[in-house]
Amino acid sequence: MTASEATTWDDRVEAVWADETIDDEQRIAAIDALAAERPAGDARAAFEAAGARDSAGHEVEAEVFYRAALEAGLDEEHRPQAIIQLASTLRNLGRTAESVALLEQQLADDPAGPYGDATAAFLALALASSGDPRRATAVALRALVPHLPRYHRSVRAYADELETDPLS
Repeated sequence: MTASEATTWDDRVEAVWADETIDDEQRIAAIDALAAERPAGDARAAFEAAGARDSAGHEVEAEVFYRAALEAGLDEEHRPQAIIQLASTLRNLGRTAESVALLEQQLADDPAGPYGDATAAFLALALASSGDPRRATAVALRALVPHLPRYHRSVRAYADELETDPLS
């Protein structure tokens, strides 16, 4: 379905993201046009504008839009996505401590939510970028545990060991 064939605003946004015939700058323009249809200060409009810029490598601009979206109050589906994406942007901007703090708070607030594993994956990346690869590995292993057919207890124990025993 193309953006012109889509009926709802969400459908049209999804169609822009799915359109592989446009480049990053065209995607930003298309998302901005859709965002302009929403009321000023709309959280979803800011979130989509942030994502378009982030995807195009314009992290500094994306950060402003992510923060506006979070401040405006995103719904339960988009809030964790915005936190993950903002944290990833901050990591890319070299602000790993801030990235780690955002992701740790998101995991604490909603550890079993639908974006728990994604949050853990980006936390592991941020920890590795901050110079803490042992803790990054532990976070990644803990996120992997529920998906293993066996060895849950062993993998959890190894993750704990990575964080507590600096010599292992």
